[in-house]
Amino acid sequence: MFLVGAVILHAGFTDLYLRYVKAELRPLLLVAGAVLMAGALAAAWYEFRGRRGPAQQDGPGDTQPHRTHEHGRDGGDEHDHRTDDHHGHREPRVMWLLLIPLLALILVAPPALGSYSAMRAGTALQEPYGYSNLPASDPLPVSLVDYAGRAVYDHGRSLDRRKVRITGFVALDTQGAPYLVRMSLNCCAADAQPVKLALTGDIPPVLEPDTWLRVTGTYTPKQTRDPVNNRPIPYVRVIEAVPVPAPRDPYDESWNQ
Repeated sequence: MFLVGAVILHAGFTDLYLRYVKAELRPLLLVAGAVLMAGALAAAWYEFRGRRGPAQQDGPGDTQPHRTHEHGRDGGDEHDHRTDDHHGHREPRVMWLLLIPLLALILVAPPALGSYSAMRAGTALQEPYGYSNLPASDPLPVSLVDYAGRAVYDHGRSLDRRKVRITGFVALDTQGAPYLVRMSLNCCAADAQPVKLALTGDIPPVLEPDTWLRVTGTYTPKQTRDPVNNRPIPYVRVIEAVPVPAPRDPYDESWNQ
């Protein structure tokens, strides 16, 4: 419990937690880690007090066994539980193997979800409730999810004849077709789902999966269907694609705008 709490606090006080949960959950994560560590210390103190207690109560002159069970009316069959009171059962040593995944999480943290997960799940694009007014900047920085929603459900009316700038990571399907992807999550990485954009136009000749790109392009009405769930995937016509470092929070697009 103590080590699990320490790992949670380590993740919460660094950006490591952003690979697993939304940024808004950081306070709850820190509280959970502190509670686990406090509970572990309390349990250790209780165990320590419990082992010292019987030895202090018996004293040096107490040599009689504790009679806790008598069988028969003459009391001839008695059982001595003094040894059980003074010495608890030893836990199996194999339980220490539980430390291995904890140490692995501290030393080698797994990366955020990427192209492997994205291409094995269908696009999670949902029709938005409405569309906010877009600024007049050129090129227009827009999130991948916002572009996809406007392209599919608003037919690109607010994007037509405008340059857009979108950031995401590269994923390739089984035919080698490139996609720009962002993983969207409601709570944590366990429920993460991809939103995909297909690329057309001036695409770089060599694209490595999981490479982060900042794409400058324009709207095109061209669409395709996701082979996993048959949902629509819009295209963006690429004018320029520049590799960029992975963002601090790979699931929150506001960091890249």
